[in-house]
Amino acid sequence: MEAEDRISGNLAENRRLMDRILRSEKSFDIVYRPVKAAGRQAGFYFVDGMVKDEIMEKLQEFFYHLKPEDLPDGTKDGQKTAKEDQESSGGGEQAPWTAIPYVEVDAADSPGELARAVLCGSVSLFVDGIREAYIIDCRTYPARSVQEPDKDKVLRGSRDGFVETVVFNTALIRRRIRDTDLVMEMLNAGESSKTDIVLCYMEGRADPALVEKLRSRINGLEVDALTMNQESLAECIYHGKWFNPFPKFKYTERPDAAAAGILEGKVAVLVDNSPSAMLLPATLFDIMEEADDFYFPPVTGTYLKISRFLIGMLTLFLTPLWLLLMQNPQWIPPSLEFIKVREAVNVPLILQLLILELSIDGLKLAAINTPSMLTTPLSVIAALVIGEFTVKSGWFNAETMLYMAFVSIANYMQASYELSYAFKFMRILLLLLTWAFQAWGLAAGVVLLCILVAGNKTVSGESYLYPLFPFDGRQLARRLLRRRISFEHMEKR
Repeated sequence: MEAEDRISGNLAENRRLMDRILRSEKSFDIVYRPVKAAGRQAGFYFVDGMVKDEIMEKLQEFFYHLKPEDLPDGTKDGQKTAKEDQESSGGGEQAPWTAIPYVEVDAADSPGELARAVLCGSVSLFVDGIREAYIIDCRTYPARSVQEPDKDKVLRGSRDGFVETVVFNTALIRRRIRDTDLVMEMLNAGESSKTDIVLCYMEGRADPALVEKLRSRINGLEVDALTMNQESLAECIYHGKWFNPFPKFKYTERPDAAAAGILEGKVAVLVDNSPSAMLLPATLFDIMEEADDFYFPPVTGTYLKISRFLIGMLTLFLTPLWLLLMQNPQWIPPSLEFIKVREAVNVPLILQLLILELSIDGLKLAAINTPSMLTTPLSVIAALVIGEFTVKSGWFNAETMLYMAFVSIANYMQASYELSYAFKFMRILLLLLTWAFQAWGLAAGVVLLCILVAGNKTVSGESYLYPLFPFDGRQLARRLLRRRISFEHMEKR
């Protein structure tokens, strides 16, 4: 490394170098605060808004009271730095940078490393006559409180959830897994964003090949920034077939669900600025599981699991089967005559179903962007206009509205948005094939659905339908049935 790539013992030169790298003259939030340290000129570099004023006051008070003998003499070119002095002496003497009264303190002589530390929220201290700078990790990010997520709610259980600060999220997992085998491996990606990424896994339980694969792919990313956080990372580390809508990752905003997955041998990927964790590898059965399945007794948990699976299949096949029967009314048995459309059909049923599929998504987007104080009155207005007047006007039939209302509500029986939209896309495909080719079209759609699901692979390359294919009876029973916790632990032992 060339001399100009290192910090010198001259504070003025160091300040000019850091001002040029950080562009502090143009950026108002890059602050340089001069201070005295043991009678020498010194200064802090930090980002305004990422450091608490109380901490900075305590640090300044400490350095004002330092004595000259507390700092190393690094003015000569051949002099060792404080860290090198400690290493050469075998660590017997305490280096001055370790005496700074804060939890995380380190020393560095690389301007690039110091600039990255400042932009990440740490404080960099430069002292005249010292050929290195001190990194004081006293950052504090603006963060919301740890509260229950809006999507992954449970009827019983903990009410905390992940937030946008990755350190808080790792602490929530550590609180639940107090084991020395738990590894929190910090990586970063993005030339401009330098986004922090944490791999959380249990040493000895997680697949070492998967951990190494994720580590190498994250370290090998050549992207400018992870603008969409986890979704950008997911698209970079998994180059799957874009036309397959079934999700390859399980997302959760619950620390208890993430901890349970880690204990089962999965790898949790946490991305800074993202309030959720990615669990890998994830099969179809993993994605359909929820925390409520395990917060209730075995009988209730089994009922919830099976009902979620059956309702998911019902949302997928209900409207295509009804459309097929409406096209072939002679197939309807006398006991099901009531499912026939009673009133005149002014708009073809296939168009009614497709328009309602799009309208439901439009209402979802409108509800997201509607101010909270107007959500209730606008919902009532939408229900009256769409539900009643569209039927009276002849645009839609009451039967079509009924079945689509059930499908739209039943889609919320699982927490995974990705899986819900995968079912939606498959349902639209089944509707189009059924309308065009009737029974043969529905059969072809079912075959195509099976091919897409069976041909899907997890990130680790395993089957997406495990333990159904390849078949593992014990694991399949464990996925479909809620067994007693004690029995599961006995099997692991």
